[in-house]
Order: sequence, then C-alpha cells, then structure tokens
Amino acid sequence: MITTMSNAQQRRVERVAPWLLLAAVLLLWQGVCLVFNVSDFILPSPTAIVVALVDYWDVIAGHAWRTFWTTMVGFGLAIVVGVALGLVMGSSRLAYAAGYPLMTAFNALPKAAFVPILVVWLGLGAGPAILTAFLISFFPIMVNIATGLATLEPELEDVLRVLGARRTDVLLKVGLPRAMPYFFASLKVAITLAFVGTTVSEMSAANEGIGYLLVSAGSAMKMPLAFAGLVVIAIMAMAMYELFAVLEKRMTGWAHRG
Repeated sequence: MITTMSNAQQRRVERVAPWLLLAAVLLLWQGVCLVFNVSDFILPSPTAIVVALVDYWDVIAGHAWRTFWTTMVGFGLAIVVGVALGLVMGSSRLAYAAGYPLMTAFNALPKAAFVPILVVWLGLGAGPAILTAFLISFFPIMVNIATGLATLEPELEDVLRVLGARRTDVLLKVGLPRAMPYFFASLKVAITLAFVGTTVSEMSAANEGIGYLLVSAGSAMKMPLAFAGLVVIAIMAMAMYELFAVLEKRMTGWAHRG
C-alpha cells in the first residue's frame, strides 16, 4: 500500500533535508581525511577547521566584520542602481532595446579585472571592495526588475487603460507589485555574488577582510585558517540569503502556491 506524506510532514522533511545532506558531506569529508591520512596542508579535515575557528576566532571575527559591512554597502548601492535602471528599461521598450545589450556585455566582463583599475582610482582599502561588490551584484537586480515590468500582459494593460489608468498608474500599481517576486529572487542571487566580489577584491586590494585573511593564511601555510575563512563567508552569505527568503515569503506570499 502506497502512503503519501501530508503537507506538514513534507515541509518538515524539506527543512531537515539540507542539514542531513550537510552532515553527510562533513562525515564523508572527515572519513576521507582519516582513512587516507590527508595532510591539513592539502585538505584540512572538518575538525581541524573547527579548531582553527576556535583558536583564531577574534582574528576571523574582525576580518569578517570588515567583509560584511563593505559587502552590505556595495549591495545597497547595487539595489538602488539596479532598481532604478530596471524601472527605466522595464517601463520603456526603447530603453530596454537600447540598454539591455550594453548591460549584458558589461556583465560579461570579468569583475576581477576591474580591481587593479579601482586600486589606481581609489587606492587600497574598502573602496575597491565596495565597488566590486556593487559591479558584480547590480545586474541580476536590474534584469529581474526590468523583466517583471516588461512582461506585463498587454491585455491587462489595455483593460486598465480603458478604465482610465495612465501609464504611470499601470507601472506603479500593477507593474511594481507584479515585479516583487522577481525582485526578491534577484536579491537572493545578488547577495551571494556581492560576497564573492568583496572577497575577490580583498585578496589583492585590501589589508583587512576575509579575502586578505585567505591570502595571508595561505602564504603562512595555515590551510585550516584559510578554510575557516571560507566557512565564515559561506555562513554570512547563507544567513543573508535566508533573510531575503523570509522577507520574500512574507511580502510576496500571494505569488507562491501553498
């Protein structure tokens, strides 16, 4: 006899599944390091990484805070610019046709190549990291806002126009709410990219931050410390991702089934 799970049971399984998968990966990782006696210099075991997190916590916390606030500043700029450009391109077919190919070409450029230029312009420090986080994260926000507005059904727009709605009324009262699911989806993608941009910039253009810590730990042969820095970056990115996921469910629940 085939039994099916209730919705509540399925939701509980879905909440537990990521943690079970993470535990399985960590156990496999630890087992491989023990069985094959892998050196910490080659691949630190999870236990060695935890020890490094505890031993160097004060150092890691200081670098993590620097990376976090620079990422948030760059990400905030990305939201402002991305939403503004998305509104312009999504509300005008001409702007969409003219701007989208150029933005796509710009997004294809490797953002790490901008870091030396930003260092020349701004010097070492937080400036290059903030701008790199901005450059790498604004594109998904812009594209999703523009797509949400540009794909408004023509029939719906025609009906609203017949009822006396102006173009701005259609965009503000129908287009923007309809674009909110796209917006929050882009935030979840963009925030992870922002952390990548900040870390890449810090590896060559800063004397603080997790990126700088990775380079310093690697040059000092402290691989468990380097991996501990990567773990902290992953935790911060996951925490921000979950924050936007919660906001998405609360503010756009109408757009999701169940």
